[in-house]
Amino acid sequence: MNHLIEQAGLGESIVCDSAGTGGYHIGSPPDQRMAAAAARRGIELKGQARQFQKSDFENFDLILAMDQENYQDILSLDRAGKYKDKVRLMCDFASNHREREVPDPYYGGTEGFNKVIDLLLDACEGLLQYVVKTYL
Repeated sequence: MNHLIEQAGLGESIVCDSAGTGGYHIGSPPDQRMAAAAARRGIELKGQARQFQKSDFENFDLILAMDQENYQDILSLDRAGKYKDKVRLMCDFASNHREREVPDPYYGGTEGFNKVIDLLLDACEGLLQYVVKTYL
């Protein structure tokens, strides 16, 4: 998403961050297999893993989950339901893929990472259009 934001010249207007619902890999760089799949498409993955925090509900206008389990994990942190309208599934923004959830490629091979990158690029393109239309 950050790659598309920069390509569109919107880096000063849109802040995009990534966080997991579990505490796995906190502080680690992006998975090398995912970074390689992204690099084959001219995208450099940056940053390090962090865990989703309750403060993210306040700090971000939109919170995207990769799958239903993550979606439910995020909503469980919002017991009063105050922020439920901010939480969406990433695949809601995909237009060229039929998947409704982003599969976890972690235990798979190279092809799984390629598939996920292609799905995320599709969803991020739709997401960027939505963000520009809705928030800018």
